[in-house]
Amino acid sequence: MSEVADFLRWFEGVRRRTRAVAACIPEDRLEWSPGPGRFSAGDLVRHIAATERWMWGENARRRPSRYPGHDETLARGKDEVLAYLDRMHAETVEILRGLAPSGLEALCETPGGAELPVGKWLRLMIEHEIHHRGQLYALLAELGVDAPPLYGLTEPEVKARSAPPETA
Repeated sequence: MSEVADFLRWFEGVRRRTRAVAACIPEDRLEWSPGPGRFSAGDLVRHIAATERWMWGENARRRPSRYPGHDETLARGKDEVLAYLDRMHAETVEILRGLAPSGLEALCETPGGAELPVGKWLRLMIEHEIHHRGQLYALLAELGVDAPPLYGLTEPEVKARSAPPETA
């Protein structure tokens, strides 16, 4: 992906799927955690939002990370948490739209001190979001909450629409 616009089109699809899963979190289970030191669903959504804006967004414009953490001081309650996710995303998209045409090739410094091209660093942002979306799916399953299928079909629907495997 050599153009910021191409990256943003891809990112919007990823975020749409993450947002759909986050919207399934029951209000009364938002801060439930599977154990001490483990993220709640609310923590995961706040973490995705905060790192996007305050780490990747800042690093993309070649500034240091300003990650504030993921606790409830950032947003309380489901509506606020989802609004925070949306607001941080909108701010990050504006930052990325403002990059120079060569902005994805420019080097940035990660919080760990590595120098990477901005485009590669932003692809890692997507990988990070997808990882945490998977955790959201697992938390929802543990809570007995149905979540939307990733691409429109459930596993049983894919199997039903598939040809039988060939035997050797």
